[in-house]
Amino acid sequence: MANIGFIGLGIMGKPMAWHLLQSEHTVYLHTRSGVPDDLVSRGGIPCATPMELTQHADIIIMMLPDTPDVETVLFGDSGVATGLLAESSQPVARRVIIDMSTISPLATRTFASKINDLNHDYVDAPVSGGDIGAQNAALTIMVGAEKHVFDRIKPVLELMGKQVALIGGIGSGQICKIANQIIVSLTIEAVGEALLFVSRAGADPQKVRQALLGGFAGSRVLEVHGERMIERCFDPGFKIELQQKDLDIVLASASTLGIALPNTATVNELYNACIAHGGAKWDNSAIVKMLEKLANHEITKHHE
Repeated sequence: MANIGFIGLGIMGKPMAWHLLQSEHTVYLHTRSGVPDDLVSRGGIPCATPMELTQHADIIIMMLPDTPDVETVLFGDSGVATGLLAESSQPVARRVIIDMSTISPLATRTFASKINDLNHDYVDAPVSGGDIGAQNAALTIMVGAEKHVFDRIKPVLELMGKQVALIGGIGSGQICKIANQIIVSLTIEAVGEALLFVSRAGADPQKVRQALLGGFAGSRVLEVHGERMIERCFDPGFKIELQQKDLDIVLASASTLGIALPNTATVNELYNACIAHGGAKWDNSAIVKMLEKLANHEITKHHE
């Protein structure tokens, strides 16, 4: 049984923390907007700052929107590092700080180095599976860590995900997540194009989607996002502003490596267009709206 701290209780973080509360672990919680009452009633212990949380927790998990947010939680006033430094005069067990956000791999390595200098361990463990995966404890978790640290935290990660994979050293989890976001983003756009074509050509998008799910084109994206496109349900599972943020990280990393990702860049421009049209908070499947504007046609359901 461990003392676990969880920082960031948004669309993804709240259900992830909920699953930790179903275990025998003691869970400390912090989020900028205040810890939700239902998590407190389930046994979560609210903390006013990341520093306070750090002083209670052996394993500290972060699920935050972007690189600057992670940096602030770690190294800002009343941050995690401040909590670690407050104990530096006393012999304490090594804490493990796990970042499950999607952020820059380069920044991840810098953050890890600073935490390691304080004699504590750092892990990057971004996730895939969206809000549905978080709610069902069915996330895929991609881990960058030393093997002995991974072995220590794996049972905790398995409370939130169905597939927990050690990819390599620090930063490897974020590199894997970049690959994931390239594939997911391009597939969402491809599903949007396909369903738009189907609708404009006069076939039933829902029947076509069902048929395709049984073939080589079948995918989780076609299943979930295709349904959202047809049903016009764009309440966020994963917000466009976060998808666009992830693709900015992808393209900045590609530029650093000196490689071109032309289709990824095109999809990112479509997400930029969504934001320009007021869609920052839309679900990422709403990229189809920009395709529909280009085609001057909206996907419509057929009624028997």
